[in-house]
This record gives sequence, structure tokens and C-alpha cells, in this order.
Amino acid sequence: MGKVMSAGDIDSYRIADSYRIAARMERLPHSPWHNRLRLIIGAANFSDAFDALTIAYVLPALIPLWHIVPAEIGLLISIGYAGQVIGAVASGALAERYGRVPLMVANLLLFSLMSLACILAHNYPTLLALRFLQGIGLGGEVPIANTYISEFAQSTRRGRFVLVQQSMFPIGLTTVALVGVFVVPHWGWQWMFVLGALPALFALPMILVLPESPRWLASRGRAEDADRVLSRIETLVSAQTARPLPPVPADTVSIVIARARFGELFAGIYRKRTLSLWVLWFCAYGITYALTGWLPSIMRTVYHLPVGQSNLYGFVVNITGLLVLLLAAFTIDRIGRKPAYTVGFLLAAVPLLIVVFVPNLGPFVLAAMATLAFAAMGMIPGSLGMYTAENYPNHLRALGSGTSSVLQRLSSVVSPYLVGIILPAHGVAGVYGMFALLAVVGGVTCALFSVETAGKTLEQLSPAAESATSH
Repeated sequence: MGKVMSAGDIDSYRIADSYRIAARMERLPHSPWHNRLRLIIGAANFSDAFDALTIAYVLPALIPLWHIVPAEIGLLISIGYAGQVIGAVASGALAERYGRVPLMVANLLLFSLMSLACILAHNYPTLLALRFLQGIGLGGEVPIANTYISEFAQSTRRGRFVLVQQSMFPIGLTTVALVGVFVVPHWGWQWMFVLGALPALFALPMILVLPESPRWLASRGRAEDADRVLSRIETLVSAQTARPLPPVPADTVSIVIARARFGELFAGIYRKRTLSLWVLWFCAYGITYALTGWLPSIMRTVYHLPVGQSNLYGFVVNITGLLVLLLAAFTIDRIGRKPAYTVGFLLAAVPLLIVVFVPNLGPFVLAAMATLAFAAMGMIPGSLGMYTAENYPNHLRALGSGTSSVLQRLSSVVSPYLVGIILPAHGVAGVYGMFALLAVVGGVTCALFSVETAGKTLEQLSPAAESATSH
């Protein structure tokens, strides 16, 4: 039984949707305006992914240059994610208070400028410090972007609408792998960070073009501002589609006024949602970032392959995950989130366990097993942001997304560091055994505790506070 709310608490959740913001957003047909919105947010996600994984393709060149040992490799991969933990928590709270758009812009500028600063690093400690600062911006960008884009999607098409945009994140991961194969051996490692600084160019268009989320404005009691923003969007969409907008649906749940409080993440129905989401984030990214971050270095240090060939294996793994996510964008609304995640995690454990129990596998087979694992669970990392946003009400969505992504960042700190410890002691089989364990835990958790969100409006999924806390 959840906490019983006081009269004052319930009053704070009074109906705020006098302009029927949620219903009007639900009736908006897809239009070129929506595509432009997704393009801008997708560009930010692309840039975040590119900068986050740049270090994986820089390391094969830096290892012999700076004489970096395995434990230091793990720390350099992990330190950026440590910064991302701070960025995710701070940005989630600030986005609930100040809005989605200002925080996206601030984070984009921060991680772009820090990428440029990395080219000035001439030793290990300096690069370590700069990657930490860059991580703060990287950690705040994607959770807020996922929250923002989810608040513009229709319930029946939300999976496809959001995942097409979120596919830009794995496209960024794949692009950095492809770029790393050619740029690092021929131009030098500094050019990877130069390319990572280019996202700053997207900051100004984002400020000028993106409207604030009407759902967020309404949940803050700014119903007139929400109506003004949404009216402009409705005018643009109607003009672009060359037809009147459909009638406003009568059965859409209204938006309510509320201020985010951290304790609500663990109240009523949100307790199980929050804890299960944390496990899914930890397991998915404990595999994703550690495997993709370490695979080129494993090929370089264990199998002594050339830099270009080592980075090429990483590229193949990443492009596999991208192709699976693109397929998921067109199927996840029909399949549902829960079955897709459960089966994906458990299937990914199979090729990982093959590496554990079959000795003396060569580099090609090792990369093939990693590729099969990514094929099985490729849709999970790319869609967890959307799924997390679906689990929370308007006033908690950015905070819930930010705190959930902390587990993503925490696993991205812990898992690569553990690889640096496990690899010398237990070899590649021990590393893949750790990944298999994470896959099994993620699959079982999803099967037992996660909720299905496909086909429901965001307001339906998160009822008014007095009912949400009584379960």
C-alpha cells in the first residue's frame, strides 16, 4: 500500500488542462514539422553518441604512445561516464524546473566545447580530466532529448515516432566506429575530438526553432503558455498537411499541475517501475558500452591486430545494433516493449556464454559472438529512453529519465573498469561471462517486473497522484 496523500498534496494535482493540451497533441497528424523536430533532436543524439564512444577508437593509438596499462584503459573509458552520472541527475532536476529546451542547449554546448579541448591533451591525466567534464554534458543531453520528443508523439505511433529519432544515437555509435577506422591511423587521434566538437553548430538552430514542450508548460501551471505554443504548432501542421486538424478526442486524460519531488519516484506504482528501469538500464549499458568500448582494445592487446583492423571489428558490432534498432522502429508498437526486451536480453546471453564455455576462440569468432549478442538485444539500448519516458507522468518524466540514466552511466563506469580487472586475471572468457550475467538479469527483471506501455497515452500510463499512490 502506498502513502496516503494529504488534502494539500491532492490539491496540488488539480486539473491544469483547461486548454485540453494532451487531447490536442494526441490529435495532431504527422507532418513535416514533426520531421524537423526529430531531425534537430536526432542530430543532438547523434553527436552525444559520437563523443561518448570516441575514446574507444582513440585508445588503440594512445595505448602504445602513452604506455597505458589495462587498468588505466578501463578508467579512461569509465571516467566520461562518471561525469555523465552528474550530468544526468542535475539535468533531470533542472529540466523539470526550467524546461526541456534550455537544458538540451546547455548540455550540447558543454560537451562540444570539451571535445574541442581534448585535442590539447598531451598526457593521460589531462585527457582523463577533460573526459570527465565532457561527460557532464553528455549525460544530461540524451535523457532530456528523449523526454522532450516523447511528449510530442501520438500514443498509437509513439514507438515508431520516437525510435526513428533515437536511431540517430546508434547511428552516431556506428559513425564514430567507421570514422575511427580511417581517421585515427591516417590523420591522428586528435582529429576524432575535432569532429566531436562540430555539434556546437546545432546549438543556435535548436534555440531558434524548438518550442518548449506544451505538456511540460501545462504541468507547471502555465496553461496559457502551453496553449499559445500549441496553437502555433497546430497552425503550422494544418498548413503543411493542407487540411483541417481532426476533432479533439473526448476521452484523453487531462494533464495535471504538479512539481517534481524525488520521493515520488518510489511512491505507489512508480516504486516498481523505477527500480526495474534502473536494473534494465544497468544491464543494457553494462554490456553495450563496455563491449563496444573494449572490443577494439581487446583485439589490439590480446590478439595484437593492427589499429585499423581492431577498430573495424568495433564498427561491425555497432552497425549490427543500428540495423536491429531500425527494424524495431517499425515493429515495437506491434510487438510491445516488454516481450521485445525480455526475449532480446535472454537471446543475447547465448552467444556470450558460448565464448565462456568454448576455449581458444580466435578474434573473428569472438567478434562474431559479440555481433550476435548485439543483434539479439540491439533494440534495447536505443529504445530504453523512450520506454522510461513512458513510465512517468509529465512532472516526473525528465527527473525519472535522468535518474534512470544514472544507472546507465553507473554501469558504463563500473563495467568497463571491471573488464580492465577481469581481462588480465580471467581472459576474454571471464569478460564475456560478465556480459552474459548482465543479459540474464536484465531479461528476468523485465519478464517479472516491467509494464507494457504500447498504445496508451502518456497520461493513461501515469494516473492522477491519488490513485497512483494507492496501489
